[in-house]
Amino acid sequence: MGARVHRRSGTGRWRGALLAVALLAGLCSCGGAPDEGAAWRDRLQSVLDAQATAVRAGDESAYLAGIAPGADGYRADQRRVFANLERLPLAAWSYRITRVRDTGGGSGGSGGSEGYDGAAARAEADVELRYRLRGYDHSPVTATERFAFTREDGRWYVSSQLSGGDRQLWDQGRVTAVRGEHSLVLGVGRDSSELRALARVADRAVPAVNAVWPRSWAARVVVEVPGSLERMAELLKAPASSYQGIAAVTTGEAGASEDAPADRVVVNPDAYGLLSEDGRQVVMTHETVHVATRAHTSDATPLWLSEGLADWAGYRGTSRTPQEAAPELARTVRTDDAPRALPDDADFRFGSDPEALGRAYEGGWLACRMVAERWGEGRLMELYLRTGRGEEKHEGDGTGVDGALREVLGVTKGEFTRQWREYVRQELS
Repeated sequence: MGARVHRRSGTGRWRGALLAVALLAGLCSCGGAPDEGAAWRDRLQSVLDAQATAVRAGDESAYLAGIAPGADGYRADQRRVFANLERLPLAAWSYRITRVRDTGGGSGGSGGSEGYDGAAARAEADVELRYRLRGYDHSPVTATERFAFTREDGRWYVSSQLSGGDRQLWDQGRVTAVRGEHSLVLGVGRDSSELRALARVADRAVPAVNAVWPRSWAARVVVEVPGSLERMAELLKAPASSYQGIAAVTTGEAGASEDAPADRVVVNPDAYGLLSEDGRQVVMTHETVHVATRAHTSDATPLWLSEGLADWAGYRGTSRTPQEAAPELARTVRTDDAPRALPDDADFRFGSDPEALGRAYEGGWLACRMVAERWGEGRLMELYLRTGRGEEKHEGDGTGVDGALREVLGVTKGEFTRQWREYVRQELS
């Protein structure tokens, strides 16, 4: 299979690896006055603020000073994490506590915000991490982490990182960073020569996308390469089986906003390593299209159009014939079982029938290829942009893809579907 994209829409429909942050909530403390919880939360926030300042300043000692005495295993882990962060071109790094919970051990007091008796206490917090890579991210990446805290001799410390939050590449081992002309490739457990080769592929993908996409974008791509399929799934918080045979995905938040969180291309080293040189280029160009078009992709954009456009750009300029690029759909046409409708969003679900998934992607690609051939590449881009401005995906009221097809191509969705079915038969028979 080729590349795949995850998207999380601006309306909260989760499709990607970046999780929505929990709403800010007050502290539930046992027996304290209302302002006691706020004071406690502020103390925990100050610990994280000091660590964030240390990360930005490259001060390992100050960073480790926020870790609880006796938490030797966590301290060793964080020393490795800090070394990884120093290898990144960080432009911003901050934490914000969004929810905190008392987990026992002496939170009571005499009623004021200073009502602590000095004994050890424990708490857990959900924390929003925001970071930005200099020269690559226009807006910060946002992720959720969970920490445990302890209070000793009146001072709060971070004692461990809890499960349930987002995992980052730098949590998985030593990070190697390779900079290309238009790319930054970050890998764990991968040979540096492999990462340099991937950077060259990404560097070719950016101008290939610029040649067709009419809107401005960062024209840079950040690629993450974990050590295995299982590690990739850990980053994406999904079962490894969902990504079996999937060469790469793009994480990000779809929506018409230039301030949406930055995208990351996450490579499955197992599947990507099996591809030919041409196949790797198709995959990376496909994913780079998703990065470039993210701000103009919305809930009104059907997956056959977003994935089809990405595949169209990936195959554009290659020698791949329709029979070679759409083998699953070609098989159905040869058995006189051509598709009767454009692929539905549900057809693109990971972890489903791989042959059906292949037919969905191939059908979307052929739809976009048909538009480019019959109406021109400019109209294909206009169709994508016009569809992304729609409000929702229902038909017949001038919104979504039906309204875009009428406005840009002068056909109804029914007419477009009929032409597409004939085109599929013509190209794959």
